[in-house]
Amino acid sequence: MADREYIVERFGREQEPVVIIDDFYSDPESLIAHATSLPFERRGQFYPGIRAAGNVNYLGERMALLTSILQNEFDVKQGVRVVECNYSLVTTPPHALTPIQCLPHFDGLDRGRFAVLHYLSEAEKGGTAFYRHRGTGFETMNEERFETYKKALHTEAAELGLPPQRYFNQSTSQFEQVLNVPAKPNRLIIYRGVTLHSGYIPDDLELSDDPMMGRLTLNTFLQDKS
Repeated sequence: MADREYIVERFGREQEPVVIIDDFYSDPESLIAHATSLPFERRGQFYPGIRAAGNVNYLGERMALLTSILQNEFDVKQGVRVVECNYSLVTTPPHALTPIQCLPHFDGLDRGRFAVLHYLSEAEKGGTAFYRHRGTGFETMNEERFETYKKALHTEAAELGLPPQRYFNQSTSQFEQVLNVPAKPNRLIIYRGVTLHSGYIPDDLELSDDPMMGRLTLNTFLQDKS
């Protein structure tokens, strides 16, 4: 416990931090209400669902805490800038997932990119899990590791075939789950985008494009200015 306002979980061999803040925002219902008024749409080829632009200004209510966390847990020295902020709903049925959506992923190769993930739906909608690639031992990605990792995945695909069409939520012969952070209404987590991770989507989850019913999160990406 780094501070009574948040918990730090360090996972795997590389001991990357995941910061967990419960009861983050004073009025999470207003965020859900805001989401219901927005036009959601598919963006890009990787996220298995739909998104709508959020308002990052809500983070200002806890800015002192967030600044302290970024400085003390992630060694941010010169502040951060906002890259994007979106409401997200997982809506793609398992049978429609692409192969890349059926494996853990990383958000980029820059250790200065941070994911700020705010859960707005019920706990049973699923949290976020972090993984180690067994073949390489990698739990995080960078430019030096990327080619090795890509070659390993290609080799494994040739030997094992494409991954099963399902949301990735358990250890397999390719990946070991090293941390699972459960969802909780109004829980916010912060982690580096270079980590190998995946939304923990239960096999029996009923997917919905209704923000009141579906797996709704508010996802913000921050970039270290240094």
